[in-house]
Amino acid sequence: MIKNPYLNSKDYTLLNVKLGKVYLFDNYVITEFNEGVDINFDNFNEVTEIIKKQFDDKPFGFIANRLNSYSINLTDASEFNSNFPNLKAYAIVVYNSLTQRVFEIENHFFKFNRQAFKSIEQAIEWVEDTLHKK
Repeated sequence: MIKNPYLNSKDYTLLNVKLGKVYLFDNYVITEFNEGVDINFDNFNEVTEIIKKQFDDKPFGFIANRLNSYSINLTDASEFNSNFPNLKAYAIVVYNSLTQRVFEIENHFFKFNRQAFKSIEQAIEWVEDTLHKK
C-alpha cells in the first residue's frame, strides 16, 4: 500500500490484479507489481483493460512504483508502445542502483516519455506537470 499523506488525500481506486496492485487516479495510474513477476504483453492484459476503460483516449500518466524487483519482457516493448498512444508520461520510482540501471536499459526499447525518480512525490509532480503542459 502506498503510505503517503499526499496520495491519501486524493481520491483513488485500488485494484488487486494478478501482477500486483493498481491505483487509479483521475489522470494517472500507479502500479506496485509483485516481487519476481515477469511482465509480458499477455499477462499485462488485465492492466491494459483497466487502463483503457479508465482513460479511453484521454492523455494519462503511468507511475511504476518499483518497491519490488520484477522483470519486463523487452521483446514485447513494441506492443506496449503501440497499445498506449495516449500515454504522455511514464515515471518510475527507483529504490536502488540496480533498478536505475534496468530503467536505463528499458529506455532503449520503450518510446514513452520516461523519467526516473527517487520518490513517489517527485514522480507524481512530474506526471501531473507533464499532463498539464499538453
